[in-house]
Amino acid sequence: MRAEELLTIARSVAVTAGELAARRRSEGVEIAASKSSPEDVVTLADREVEALIRSLLADARPQDGFFGEESEADVGSSGLTWVVDPIDGTVNYLYGVPHYAVSIAVVEGGPDPLTWMALAGAVVNPAISEVFTATRGGGAFLGERRLAVVAAELPLALVGTGFAYLAERRREQADTLVGLVGEVRDIRRSGTASLDLCSVACGRLNAYYESGLKPWDHAAGALIAAEAGARVTGWGGAPASQDFILAAPPTLAATLETLLAGQSTHSRSLPAAPPVG
Repeated sequence: MRAEELLTIARSVAVTAGELAARRRSEGVEIAASKSSPEDVVTLADREVEALIRSLLADARPQDGFFGEESEADVGSSGLTWVVDPIDGTVNYLYGVPHYAVSIAVVEGGPDPLTWMALAGAVVNPAISEVFTATRGGGAFLGERRLAVVAAELPLALVGTGFAYLAERRREQADTLVGLVGEVRDIRRSGTASLDLCSVACGRLNAYYESGLKPWDHAAGALIAAEAGARVTGWGGAPASQDFILAAPPTLAATLETLLAGQSTHSRSLPAAPPVG
């Protein structure tokens, strides 16, 4: 199946799932459990939305694998895997902040960003009805508008980032931020990694970096940013992964990676922890 056909499925399912998430948000959100720490929560809506996505994808593509945040990974027979975050930005969702997303990507390979190749992805913010999409080699879009990153020199760059749930990890990330904040225009921390990557794609941010992201946090957003012209990378040109992800126009990415590498040597020695949201 062509990437465009896969994207049609991803977009349709993400929009439908977003409608359910928004409806449950308006009805009131109930915490189902905590995960890595008391701050790291999952809502009943997370589980319900993922179940809907899994069902819709199974109907459309029964031979494909599935890798979602709230359930076990299933290996399919087609060589394709759907990588799903049913509600990215759960803390925003819990507090009623209108900045959360349904993120769906389809990749060639299994559930490992070090080895997969993303083919298509959709990120939907139901709160404001924005739909970001991309196909490999086909460009990135917000609705029907083709996206392109906005280049900036480091002192004029608006940079997004995020923090882990675990207190020790957050302190280390804050130390890195202290060394960065005086070198750039400003810092933004919005709490939804998939939308941060889409913000790089559409020019709302010049760059975004974070450590500790799970595969479902960045699978779709990384493709969207890359197709808009961003360099999306891990440390030293490695693929983006839980260890580190950086997305920015190529020249800015190189400058920012050098600066961050110097600031975060100690942070990189710590085990990765789940991000907030």
